[in-house]
Amino acid sequence: MESREIAPLHEAEITRTIAREWYSTFDHIISSDVVIIGSGPSGLVCGTELAASGLNVVIIEQLNHLGGGFWNGGYLMNKAAIAHPAQEILEKIGVPCKKISDEMSIVDPPHATGKLIAAAYEAGVTVLNMTRVVDLIIRGENNHLEGVVVNWYPLEVMNHDLAHVDPIALESKMVVDATGHDAIALQILAKRGLHEKVPGNGAMWVENSEALVMKNTGEAYPKLFMVGLSVAAAYGSPRMGPSFGAMLLSGKKGAEIIMDKLVNLC
Repeated sequence: MESREIAPLHEAEITRTIAREWYSTFDHIISSDVVIIGSGPSGLVCGTELAASGLNVVIIEQLNHLGGGFWNGGYLMNKAAIAHPAQEILEKIGVPCKKISDEMSIVDPPHATGKLIAAAYEAGVTVLNMTRVVDLIIRGENNHLEGVVVNWYPLEVMNHDLAHVDPIALESKMVVDATGHDAIALQILAKRGLHEKVPGNGAMWVENSEALVMKNTGEAYPKLFMVGLSVAAAYGSPRMGPSFGAMLLSGKKGAEIIMDKLVNLC
């Protein structure tokens, strides 16, 4: 390859460009169609499907990396089980899926997660990481859900007496809780007396768990949708461990329900 000199860049130019581009992107998502809380496999699939349909979609992740618990598979063995037919979602975006039986394929989670993240960005999803949802926007006598309240995650884990910085609001037409065991949005509603107490996941029972996640995926509160393992937390159904079939399919199902809902609102 022909040797070339690298282009000269100045520090101020770099900083100014980063700041301008970031705030331009941020301005675009202050009001959005859908906010998805959590960037695990269900959140990524849901976001990809919605953004690919032309919606303005924001994924909020409190950590500095996306992918949730999918990265490491089971017991740090870097393999994960995918119940059929969920492997079709991964194969569509170029993830190698090794068929083990008519019921199951095995994937390498880092590869699969990387592909899911790339697919979300390519579909047009905007991501806010290192950001925690600390509350919801709830308006009017009928307690309408109108978006989320967020703050920088590092600030939220500090003692508020040391770093008291007020959060900000991001409005959206719909909110998706893809936070897994935590079911954060539903927990906030329960805290405010707008939903019954969240029971959390039951003991592991993979077959029953995956079936119930798919059955119960949907709207848990007006304009709040549960996908993935947050569905199990919301309804007290079993946990599923390193089996991610329902995680993927639930994200897709949730997106389909939301698109139908948005069409009916228009």
